[in-house]
Amino acid sequence: MKLIQSLNGHTANCICIEFDSTGKYFATGSADALVNLWDTNELICVRTFSRLDWPVRTLSFSSNGQLLASASEDLFIDISCVATGEKVCEVPCDSPTFTLAWHPKHKLLAYACDDKDKYNRDAGSVKLFGLPTES
Repeated sequence: MKLIQSLNGHTANCICIEFDSTGKYFATGSADALVNLWDTNELICVRTFSRLDWPVRTLSFSSNGQLLASASEDLFIDISCVATGEKVCEVPCDSPTFTLAWHPKHKLLAYACDDKDKYNRDAGSVKLFGLPTES
């Protein structure tokens, strides 16, 4: 294996990278608080999502590649439509999000935040968020 291309699309270090299930796109999240969507064939940035204010910690495409979830130290998870860039949903969080992942078949998002218990100790909890399914 060898380096094929080096891409520049952020003003700060990339923290996370995720490919969609179709292989058509990949997304990068950066310390500049931006999420860039890249076309894997053309190797160009086709869209930038700028709804987060803090460095992007984690990204995940839905199983069908239509949705992109991104999170940071902001107290919400942004879920965007890959095709249009529009916000689909904002999942409120009580603390910064460390990681998230979509279910491989359903519109179910698992995520873990910096939650604390009543004694201010790490709670170690995982939460699930589901989007309505189409009939």
